[in-house]
Amino acid sequence: MPRPRATGQRAGQGSPEPQAEPPSSSAPPDESGDGIDDLSFRQAQTALDLTLSELQSSELDVEAMADLYRRALRYADRCEAVLEQVEQKVMQWNPQEPANEPVPFAL
Repeated sequence: MPRPRATGQRAGQGSPEPQAEPPSSSAPPDESGDGIDDLSFRQAQTALDLTLSELQSSELDVEAMADLYRRALRYADRCEAVLEQVEQKVMQWNPQEPANEPVPFAL
């Protein structure tokens, strides 16, 4: 019995077979990264959680899984960027020396 052929085009063959659209994601759409850089930490974290849940629970083709994985990385990068911004704003101020400028907090 012949094995089912994978979708796509092989060298020397005619036009590719139609491919099914990947299922829509529960996470906010990622249109070439548009909008991800404007998300708050909470929004990016929620989108990351939803994207990871979909990766774990869906039976997706490889291309859709790769797209979801890349989107999850963008959300994780956004979370990290927001945390870095907040870290830069957290200042340590010594009330015993009020004339001194606050300095970035270091652990």
